[in-house]
Amino acid sequence: MNVRTVHASAVLVGARAVLIRGPAGSGKSHLAWSLLQAAAPAKVLHVFLSTSESSLDPAVASDIATLSLLENVFDPLLRYDYLARPLTLRENTAQAVPQVGDGGLSYTFRIRPGIYFTPDAAFKGARRELTAADYVYSLKRLYDPVLKSPWLFLFEGKIAGDAALKGAPATFSYDTSIEGLQAPERYTLRIRLSKPDPNFLLYLATPASAAVAREVVQAYPGQAGNHPVGTGPFMVGEWKRSDKIVLLANPDSGAVFHATPGLDAGAKAIAAALEGKRLPRVDRVEVKIAEEFQGRMLGFLDGAYDYIEQVPESMTDMVIGDGKLKPELVRKGMQLTRFPVLQTYYMWMNMEDPVIGGYSREKIALRRAIAMGYDSAEDIALLKKGFAIKAESPLPPNVLGYDPAYRSPVPYDPDLANALLDRFGYRQRDPDGFRRTPGGAPLTLTMHSEATVGGRLRDELWRKNLNAIGLRVVFKTDKKTEIIKASRLGKVQMFESNWIADFPDGDNFYQLLYGPNSGRANYARFNLPAYNERYEQARKLPDSPERQQLYREMNQLIHAYNPWVPLTHPISADIRHPWLKNYKRHPVEFTPWRYLQLDLAQRDRLGRIAR
Repeated sequence: MNVRTVHASAVLVGARAVLIRGPAGSGKSHLAWSLLQAAAPAKVLHVFLSTSESSLDPAVASDIATLSLLENVFDPLLRYDYLARPLTLRENTAQAVPQVGDGGLSYTFRIRPGIYFTPDAAFKGARRELTAADYVYSLKRLYDPVLKSPWLFLFEGKIAGDAALKGAPATFSYDTSIEGLQAPERYTLRIRLSKPDPNFLLYLATPASAAVAREVVQAYPGQAGNHPVGTGPFMVGEWKRSDKIVLLANPDSGAVFHATPGLDAGAKAIAAALEGKRLPRVDRVEVKIAEEFQGRMLGFLDGAYDYIEQVPESMTDMVIGDGKLKPELVRKGMQLTRFPVLQTYYMWMNMEDPVIGGYSREKIALRRAIAMGYDSAEDIALLKKGFAIKAESPLPPNVLGYDPAYRSPVPYDPDLANALLDRFGYRQRDPDGFRRTPGGAPLTLTMHSEATVGGRLRDELWRKNLNAIGLRVVFKTDKKTEIIKASRLGKVQMFESNWIADFPDGDNFYQLLYGPNSGRANYARFNLPAYNERYEQARKLPDSPERQQLYREMNQLIHAYNPWVPLTHPISADIRHPWLKNYKRHPVEFTPWRYLQLDLAQRDRLGRIAR
């Protein structure tokens, strides 16, 4: 005779205790959670994303909006400590950060038992526990040629035996066993590298390395991104594409807060409030897509959003005066924080474009003149309202490898830019005063831009700067997602873009100009053997004087050939309402949603949110 053990849980609902009976895995936790939510006012966090989400698939998504959602729904092995500075990794689904053995080649993880994927029809009514095999499968997905994962560069050629995973879609198999990815026991994951990589653990804290369930992927062929099923602190509830996404607290989440706050008083207060408590601290997160700057700003001021990060440049004067939060906002209890983002803005030029690309002297001169025509001081003062610093190289401050003493050898000097163009064959002008090519043909530059207020302001700055050195430029506007798609195909001539650190190391930025990454993150399609060689040498080294020297040489090559014009590193102006608790911007993780708490009484008292 089969005997099924029945467990019971008591849940306080108001003044009454409700007994919930049922077998393990029967959904008691979900029912209990629902009852608790019904007993008290829901804590709803209101936030926005500045661009539309794409596919909610960790192997595929690379835009910040989607990554912000993924890191709350899916679980990598490791996470960053929320409060530790300098940045420190800590355990997530792994029981601990592993010791690295065999000269930096071997990693052994123990997965915490009792972590479950959120329910889905693919599991056929059973509770599905997270195991080591899920990470083996999920990392292999990055190699799937059908997916064309933008994250493959983090692992390709590094995991021992991964050459067996390469090939045509017809020959790729998830059942191919390789030496470097093994799950010898249910909760034991072993990873072996073919060569040491000092940043490897950082890759295992990215959303791209998070666990997905094979049953879900197979149940929805080609549609896994429309069925996000993870083990994270939140699960997807309502989803209206490009409009609204609601994340619900995962009742089965076993996440518990632990952190090392250091000396910062604010961080210590957060640690005292959260240590040992279950995450998340809110019941739901309502995420709106707000692409227009004015809508975001007005929404925040009206209380429709609980905080705003990186106040839009064109909106700064609404809330900040003389570098400080305006008095009327201070009186309302709002708080301003300046945050140095691990981010670089740059304008890249397509090195394969027939007008602006190539490695000949006259093409180098054209790009050099464009770089010398860019006025960073005007950009920072007028567009960024002082909330940025000039970029001397691809690396922002506080990233490993950053050299505070390095200065770009390419100055803002329109007179010298004009002289350079004259010398290298661009002297002839058309009737409107614009330069022609060395062969005498009309010369028109085409720069893509975003169809936003900020995009139009940047267009005018570039028009002014380029016209001053005799270069005609036209602008082609589109959504950023469409521009990026075209960029990867090599169909964009020039575009002002930005990169925010996936992990806090220089390698994450210098790979943007590595030749083999053309068609992926290397939008400039820069492919210079001297640069590639130094990059390959540098990525094998830890942060060290030897690597620093290689970075200096790579900087010199960038400035010699000018596939990029490094622009600025933003300083984010972040503002939050007084009822939002435990907020602290993290340099790498995209959102603090799991840690945030709301003082509902204070919010109601101030009347910010219309109910």
